[in-house]
Amino acid sequence: MSEKVEIIPDMLDDRLYPVLPIRDVVLFPGIIIPLFVGRPRSLMAIENALLHDKKVFVVAQKRMDTEDPESDDLYETGTLCNILQMVRIPDGTTKVLVEGLERMRVDAWIWEKDLLEVRLISMPWKIAESPTLEALKRRVLDGFERYNVLQPRIPGEVMSSIMGIEDFGQLLNLVGSHISVKIDSKQRLLETEDLESALGVLLKLLTEEIDILELEHDIQDRVRSVVDKQQKEYYLREQLRIIQDELGQGRGEDGGGGEFSRYEKKIADSAMSDEAREKVQRELERLVRMPSMSPESTVVRNYLDCMLDLPWGIRTVDNMDISHAAELLEEDHYGLEKVKDRILEFLAVRRQAGNDMKAQIICFVGPPGVGKTSLGRSIARALNRNFVNVSLGGVRDEAEIRGHRRTYIGSLPGRIIQKLIRAGSCNPVMLLDEVDKLGNDFRGDPASALLEVLDPRQNSTFSDHYLEVPFDLSEVLFITTANATHTIPKPLLDRMEVIALSGYTVQEKTRIALRHLLPRVLKEHGLGNGQVRLAGATVARIVSAWTREAGVRGLERELSTIARKITRQMVESSDRGQNFRVPVSVKIADLKEYLGSPKLYDTKIPKVPQQGNVVGLAWTEAGGDVLLIEAVTMKGKGDLALTGSLGDVMQESAKAAISYLRSESEALGIGDFDWKAVDIHVHVPDGAVPKDGPSAGVTMATAILSAVSGRKVSMDLAMTGEISLRGKVLPVGGIREKLLAARRYGIRQVILPEANRVDVEEIPNEVLEGMKFDYAAEVTAVFRKALAA
Repeated sequence: MSEKVEIIPDMLDDRLYPVLPIRDVVLFPGIIIPLFVGRPRSLMAIENALLHDKKVFVVAQKRMDTEDPESDDLYETGTLCNILQMVRIPDGTTKVLVEGLERMRVDAWIWEKDLLEVRLISMPWKIAESPTLEALKRRVLDGFERYNVLQPRIPGEVMSSIMGIEDFGQLLNLVGSHISVKIDSKQRLLETEDLESALGVLLKLLTEEIDILELEHDIQDRVRSVVDKQQKEYYLREQLRIIQDELGQGRGEDGGGGEFSRYEKKIADSAMSDEAREKVQRELERLVRMPSMSPESTVVRNYLDCMLDLPWGIRTVDNMDISHAAELLEEDHYGLEKVKDRILEFLAVRRQAGNDMKAQIICFVGPPGVGKTSLGRSIARALNRNFVNVSLGGVRDEAEIRGHRRTYIGSLPGRIIQKLIRAGSCNPVMLLDEVDKLGNDFRGDPASALLEVLDPRQNSTFSDHYLEVPFDLSEVLFITTANATHTIPKPLLDRMEVIALSGYTVQEKTRIALRHLLPRVLKEHGLGNGQVRLAGATVARIVSAWTREAGVRGLERELSTIARKITRQMVESSDRGQNFRVPVSVKIADLKEYLGSPKLYDTKIPKVPQQGNVVGLAWTEAGGDVLLIEAVTMKGKGDLALTGSLGDVMQESAKAAISYLRSESEALGIGDFDWKAVDIHVHVPDGAVPKDGPSAGVTMATAILSAVSGRKVSMDLAMTGEISLRGKVLPVGGIREKLLAARRYGIRQVILPEANRVDVEEIPNEVLEGMKFDYAAEVTAVFRKALAA
């Protein structure tokens, strides 16, 4: 069957029309649209058209960013338009309402000064009578109706008029102007001369747009099913993620999975165990599938960050040079020779045995201010390891050690894991400070949780509740500190090697102050080493009259007081324009001006012999101390009163002393004393301070016997020892601290249990110098020495 083809020849229009270039729009014949004109050339074209027949050639630019387009920057096919209205807007632009009349192609570009004009050739449709046209028309109408359903931006009356159009060309122009496609696609549609081909191009564009819109609606439906409409940010993120999945740009691609890519790279680079890697991978997969604004996603991200921040396989290289370690210890600490020797022995064994060495946990026990924490820092320096400090004082929750389970937002790993992350290596020196002050309550027992941490056979697979996978702590060098051992649970104490640090003598404190404390204090107060001078005798006077303590913290505070006052004097002199004389020499006579009156610790010890008053020696967590034990008798019914905040053990010692004295009354020369007619009151001053322990038994027995017999006791004599019902003097602990306390108070004669003779032999000579010791195995020997005839 032959087809009849109607070809209308191109018609050349000899007239010249001004050119109006437009961006981001292709204008079709039969369409009325407003245009906003602001470029000078475009305004000139509008004005020229209005001066003639209001005709202007509207053509699209090839590039939107061209500000003053030349003929090469414009398409050659456009629409001849009629200007219906022009309105000038206050912002300087002009609004022009134009109506598309006819498709035209440029025959010639002609510049008339700054005005671009064209000679045009008409472009009528080439129409071939064929059933295909009607089929294409129907397909276009069906497609456009579906398009309008998916993207309802066209008013209903316009849609109705389009559906009733019979003219193929008019239908193509209306539909082509209302679909949202790229400029070059619309321009291709405008340039197509064959009507059947043009309808085919339009149908293809409609089909592509419908596919995209259906995909968009599918994405929207999938997003709406999992989020609330008010979650705008979440909604946008989900759209982006689903689009990336459709484009194959999901997790791990540069197109949008940056966070997951970083996590996967960190996991690949980490030296974590296989079990930990599998756990982290599972959590990452959960995060990928999880809505990004879900609260649970924050928990998972925190967990991944924690796991990847842990120092898996990251370690520092140990420095096993023993001489270097000895130099550092000597540089950082004065005295403590036994402690230093033990540390060097530990390092030597570690160097020699290597990995075969059983991990040892060192526990430094001593009063406050004697250098326990700084010793830990020195060990870290000597080994070239990172140092972290975990303060355990007052910790009552087991989760502080083992971590919280990841069942709620805000859960955290335990302090051990947190400090490992901060250390940045898996073999730091970790100081567990104040391990004797751990508490326990309904939240658990943190001391029991420490058993696994400090057990060399278990800590290689330490399990933190937060991590949920084992972490190897076997390379960590744990050091603990405590003021006393009796409050540390026995199973925990059994895992540690205790190294005792005693208090310092006056001579040691003086040297520590001159070598370490004074330079540091002067630097902290902006003073040079040469600006303040303190002689050794001045420091010794501060120690003896202002700071009677086992450590040196009080001494450092007093030195800081002096430095502050000197700094203030310097600043005030500078403000007044006066010269301040340096160096400032602080002498003993100047101490009252800087520190106030001496605290006179020794005034509580009487100077003359007393009846029923005995000086005892005690050990406390702050070091050794001196106790005055007083006893008086009065008429009564044989009652015993014990006051002074005495603990159970101390009260039992007093009762044991009474029982012994009553049982041996005849031998002790008090056989005629009527115990049932007299009340005895034993008091220990400083009643606000709790006191306990058995070491005051001998002292209380001597005080009671002095009160009962009327014999006086010398105040230049101090004693310590536990008493038994048979009158035996039993050994006690803390001998060094007690002797240092006696020395601080000027007491030079001390009675000790016979069994403690070996403890005295281990004490340095400078502590024992000038002191006299009497050893007693029976309490009667104490009475003979202490009581005047």
